[in-house]
Amino acid sequence: MRSIQVTSVPNDTHQTMEQRVSRAGQSLQEYLLQVLCIEARSPTVEEVLQRVGEQTGSTFSLQEAVAAVRAERDSR
Repeated sequence: MRSIQVTSVPNDTHQTMEQRVSRAGQSLQEYLLQVLCIEARSPTVEEVLQRVGEQTGSTFSLQEAVAAVRAERDSR
């Protein structure tokens, strides 16, 4: 397994994470590993749009999709 080191974590962020791990009954390392694994398994909006585009034969960037939705709403 690989390691990740995060430095310069703001004090309030570190405090929040310490409170969460305490409630979860986990070490900070266990908790953050779980958070990272969940994040890595969840596709980003850009990845979802890319997959949809590949299935339909066209691709839209996130910015293009937002612009299309905004244009549709504005036309109403």
